[in-house]
Amino acid sequence: MSISHAQPAVHPAPVPEHHRVNEVTPADISVGVVVGRITQAFDMFVFGLACVLVFPKVFFPFARPLDGTFYSFLVFALGFVARPLGALCFLPVQRLLGRATKLTIALFMLGSATVGIAFMPGYAVIGWWAILALSLLRFGQGFALGGSWNGTASLLAITAPPHRRGWYAMIPQLGTPIGFLVAAGLFAYLRSSLSLEEFYAWGWRYPFFVAFAINVVALFARLRLVVTPEYAARLKARELEPSPIGELFRTQGKAIVLGVFAPLASYALFNLVTVFALAWAMLFTRQSIVSFLLVQIIGALVAIPCMFLSGYLADRFGRRITLFVSGILIAIYSGWTALLLAGGTVQGYIFILIGFGLLGFSHAQSAGVVSSAFSRHFRFTGASFTSDLGWLIGAGYAPLVALALAAFLGSGYVGLYLLSGAVGTLGALWASRKLGGLEEDRRRAILASRASRGAH
Repeated sequence: MSISHAQPAVHPAPVPEHHRVNEVTPADISVGVVVGRITQAFDMFVFGLACVLVFPKVFFPFARPLDGTFYSFLVFALGFVARPLGALCFLPVQRLLGRATKLTIALFMLGSATVGIAFMPGYAVIGWWAILALSLLRFGQGFALGGSWNGTASLLAITAPPHRRGWYAMIPQLGTPIGFLVAAGLFAYLRSSLSLEEFYAWGWRYPFFVAFAINVVALFARLRLVVTPEYAARLKARELEPSPIGELFRTQGKAIVLGVFAPLASYALFNLVTVFALAWAMLFTRQSIVSFLLVQIIGALVAIPCMFLSGYLADRFGRRITLFVSGILIAIYSGWTALLLAGGTVQGYIFILIGFGLLGFSHAQSAGVVSSAFSRHFRFTGASFTSDLGWLIGAGYAPLVALALAAFLGSGYVGLYLLSGAVGTLGALWASRKLGGLEEDRRRAILASRASRGAH
């Protein structure tokens, strides 16, 4: 009789999560995030630049140039008002239909609103209906942008190596200067290549067609990442899913306030050196608009290495310290606003170049503050809503307010407006320290404490 010896069952060791889903690396996520941010920035700046260069003449020809620009900036602000509403309305879409479906609907809506502006007849053709349609399409742009949030920026900040999170928090923000560079370059080329009659008749529409094409490319680039099982597994493992709005505001109130006010200096500066500065040059100086756009393009190029510097310093000294330094620098810069704006052409160009450098340095870490302020369960929804609210408060009305201050009270008051944003940033960072600091700073403190105990 043979005796059979049962062999013990061999079960493979469980594979750690970071090995099971390592197909999606921070580099992969970075590509999707940067593409999405370039698209958003390009859409915003195409509309913002058109508010100065096109809309006062095409949609508000009955008003003085200054008043027409005011009206255009009011329409511009509608997009920022709509963003938090879009984020709220698209949350149930994601719960019911999934992240990919939500993103497809949002970007399709964004592209439709953008190309709709390209086909819009002006006030001379359909009167006030043109203004109403432009306002609705702008609202649709903002609504769709709010709904396009998919958590990739937060995922990138979490999955990045611990000693490189400041650097990876900077990467998505590169889309802002790149998007502006492309938008300003298009308008500069069209303005210099066409007669004014051709530009106002049809030339201004071309950037909106380009924006639609870029949105199509961005949709496929982002879907390519979002639909992968590895990406979904990472999001689920990191709890980057929608959370109840009521619970968010009830339990994360301090984080919401921090997320709104900490990047306020960056957001206030954001549209001052881009849209407002162009309006100032066009309405109150005799500078060549094409030359001014070229200087702004150079400024956008200056912002990029300043972002790299910010990422490096954030990893070395901490994100809160880096933002605090940027807030101080913007506060100092605000004191020179009146002198630079009231001076000649050279002073105006200095205002632009320094402003873009500070924008790059401060904006590079603004999104990281929003994400790191929330606990894991609320990170997805909290980062989305707080970012949208911050953009609304800090950037949505900035061109309108700055232009009104400059026109009716003097350019010095523009500096005070920017200073208020810097004070908001510094105050939020001071409060965060009193309340325990940002998540990154708390982690650094814990690691330092453990190292000290180990040494003893």
